Amino acid sequence: MTTTDAAAARTRLSTRAVAQVVRVGRGIRWYLTSLMGDNAYAVYVAHQRRTHPEAEPLTERQFWRQKMDDQDRNPGARCC
Repeated sequence: MTTTDAAAARTRLSTRAVAQVVRVGRGIRWYLTSLMGDNAYAVYVAHQRRTHPEAEPLTERQFWRQKMDDQDRNPGARCC
């Protein structure tokens, strides 16, 4: 193996390692935003467009207001 081949192999390895770190980071971000409910509005809009394409989805402000009102009426397992 020549020096050039070794350098190319290290570059490929580095590129794959960076890609893997980015992939893991995106997975962690997805998990945390899903866990915390940060993507709830985007999920709602996607569902509305898929199942009720003729209906206009709520605005983000209306969505969160309705979600908070529902949680206040039905606290369930919430701590507060």
